[in-house]
Amino acid sequence: MPTDKDSYIFRRGVTPNTLSVISSKNRIYAYNASDSGGATQIGVVSTFDPSEARTVEPIRGIGFGDHIAELVPGVTDPMTISITRSALYISNLYQVFGYKSGVDGIVRSLRHHRWPFDIRQELVFSQLTYNDYGPTINANNVDTPLEPGVDTGTSTGGTPGAGEGLIALITYYEACWMSDYSVSYASDTALVQETVTINVSDILSESFEAAYNPLSETLDTFNLDAISMRLTSASGITSVSPALPGSISLNNPA
Repeated sequence: MPTDKDSYIFRRGVTPNTLSVISSKNRIYAYNASDSGGATQIGVVSTFDPSEARTVEPIRGIGFGDHIAELVPGVTDPMTISITRSALYISNLYQVFGYKSGVDGIVRSLRHHRWPFDIRQELVFSQLTYNDYGPTINANNVDTPLEPGVDTGTSTGGTPGAGEGLIALITYYEACWMSDYSVSYASDTALVQETVTINVSDILSESFEAAYNPLSETLDTFNLDAISMRLTSASGITSVSPALPGSISLNNPA
């Protein structure tokens, strides 16, 4: 059956060269219902909105005034992704995430969903950013896009993408389930759009499995120079820079 790469609708265009992130450089991939050749870029996506949250609970003690002793992060709620996409006759939102719906099969409802799926997000660097900063970027943190597209880079450094295309920040949304789906047909609007909310089991980088698995408490995921002075002045943590200008030491208050 046709896929999200077999029509004039999915021709590629160029994108402006900026240091700011622009939405036209954000590519979304998934295995669709009919293509067994690998992940396919999802077309005509209007919005792609990942969101997550967790509660942070304050600890207080009676007799110590209106004071927060410590903030304790709670468990993180599952990340959700809200996606809005223009409906096509031969490709709907169910199909682009692997379900045999529409012209591919009988799936018509969330109740027909039996398997989780993965999503790959590529935030492709502009050629301006690639040429200026590509050689200085840690190669473990970026990778080559699945499809170079019309923008190509010519970095002389040994970074991923040299001679093939640009580099990209890769994010995998693993073991996803749809939790909400809607489509609207309105008499005063010709365009029909589908909206889906997706719950994500885990979020990984491209190099996570190879370099960072299993995740450990000693993994370098934070700049120790940025730790709050509340911790560094009382717990003996070393290898941090001096407190911010104007800071007051907890042990030697002014």
